[in-house]
Amino acid sequence: MVKQMRLNGFTQCCINHHSEGMWKHPLDGSSRGYRDIHYWMDLAKLLERGFFDSLFLADVHGTYSTYRNSRDTAVRHAVQFPGNDPTVIIPAMAAVTRHLGFACTYSTTYFAPYQTAKLFSTLDHLTQGRIGWNVVTSYLADANANFGIEEELDHDTRYDRADEYMDVVYKLWEHSWEEDAVRRDHAGDVFTDPAKVHDIQHRGTWFQVPGPHMCEPSPQRTPMIFQAGQSGRGTRFAGQHAEAIFSVHPTLQSCAKSAASLRAAAVEAGRRPEDVRICQGVTVVVAPTDAEARLKFETCQRYSRPEGSLALLSGWAGVDISQISTEKPLEQFESNAIRGVLGYFQAADPERTWTVRDIGEYMSVGSIMPKIIGSPRTVADALETWLEEGDIDGFNLVPITQPSGFRDFVELIVPELQRRGRLRSHYEGSTLREHFFGTGQARLPRNHPAHRCRPAGR
Repeated sequence: MVKQMRLNGFTQCCINHHSEGMWKHPLDGSSRGYRDIHYWMDLAKLLERGFFDSLFLADVHGTYSTYRNSRDTAVRHAVQFPGNDPTVIIPAMAAVTRHLGFACTYSTTYFAPYQTAKLFSTLDHLTQGRIGWNVVTSYLADANANFGIEEELDHDTRYDRADEYMDVVYKLWEHSWEEDAVRRDHAGDVFTDPAKVHDIQHRGTWFQVPGPHMCEPSPQRTPMIFQAGQSGRGTRFAGQHAEAIFSVHPTLQSCAKSAASLRAAAVEAGRRPEDVRICQGVTVVVAPTDAEARLKFETCQRYSRPEGSLALLSGWAGVDISQISTEKPLEQFESNAIRGVLGYFQAADPERTWTVRDIGEYMSVGSIMPKIIGSPRTVADALETWLEEGDIDGFNLVPITQPSGFRDFVELIVPELQRRGRLRSHYEGSTLREHFFGTGQARLPRNHPAHRCRPAGR
């Protein structure tokens, strides 16, 4: 039996989040659609028609202001700004679909774990078990200021704090309410048995949360856990908590190496290698022929804004790339941040001497995602190669124009993948976790750390 792939549509509740300048493209509807609930409902129906596992919604809470020491470039070129709250559109999309899951980014830096637990339990109820949480530790300076955070934690400390954060939400989701706490006993006049609803009494380094959880157990209890950290500390966090991992690697070799590390981290945490599903980010441009697909990509390049991409990259790297000559090779600079960026692009094309200009142009269409351009057969061949040789389980699809790029994928590539047995032709389970792990697996497996962080006295 051939290995089937998992598919997530990746976007953000903003103007095209990974292809700066595409708001001017006549095929791009995101510049107005992102604030229209019918746009999102139609997109959800489209992805369900294509048998996607989920719509994966990114989110940020600040502007990319490192470039030129100002947010102006990011604001001018709509670099993930303006942006709306993605959690509020999920119920509307769930109402017009039956199977599609929804994975949403939510920050451990800005929101209290008690609020997070209540929000995602509510969404899991409203979607009938189709919700996932992409766990992030945020870093943008002006976002920290807007939330009243005066001193930014260093990278590894943010993950240390997030580990305790996860303990709190696990206690609320998995251990505060017993399975049969809700009785709905008309004769005895008891809706919920108070003896089966428990305080969690969490007292830790970062959080003091007595409980109990506000919500009765939802279909999944704990939402499916997504994570995207690729640093050493991020890998350990993913091995401990994540069920699905969003990875971005420039080559098959680097992808396979990272996959091995992630699965080893899961084993180290007492889990199995197959307990994590790895989804590689890709940008796909498809047309009936390879030549037409290449022409479509080149047309998109005419609308791109490389400077907007450099504002995005500066925010990610934490260094103002505008201070570097656009024509000077990056390998001549000593910054650790620049070396990390350069390492990615050198792996993507080792024969090229990368400059700031080169990187801005590369990223302006599809960001840092590997680009797969061609006919349905060409694209399907490439996806199969990534799936097998990269040792991954699926993809986060990032179209250049939205929603037209999603529609092209559903209409042209999905039938080809189905013919090859790589993609489902019907949904079997009813929850998001079952989409990824199989029918009957709606809850976290017993070897997940969530079951080991029981409240004191339970």
